[in-house]
Amino acid sequence: MKKLLLPALLLVAFAGNVSAQQSKGFTMADFKNNVGKVGTLCDTVYSYKAVSDTLTLLNMGAAYPRQKYTIAVKGSQIKLDLSSIKGKHVCATGTFEFFKGQPEIVADKPEQVTVN
Repeated sequence: MKKLLLPALLLVAFAGNVSAQQSKGFTMADFKNNVGKVGTLCDTVYSYKAVSDTLTLLNMGAAYPRQKYTIAVKGSQIKLDLSSIKGKHVCATGTFEFFKGQPEIVADKPEQVTVN
């Protein structure tokens, strides 16, 4: 019984953390205050651009050029079904940074991107 208690507590804590991130609205001030830090953002994919075999840009919260932020999926380790990604809820964990003045999270490992 004790062996099940710790995993159960961790699951509840993680679920509460994720739901708090989803219910909190994204603001540019939040992003700017966390530049250089690792965090997780979750939102809906509105559009995407496959730049190359090793770079796909997911525009989150609105379609390009009015997206809230972009998830830059780099490398070939992350496999996404681009034919059905639009409208999906995606969470990405990575370093908050800016690319050409636009908020971006870079993901290059499969565990950094979750598609729901």
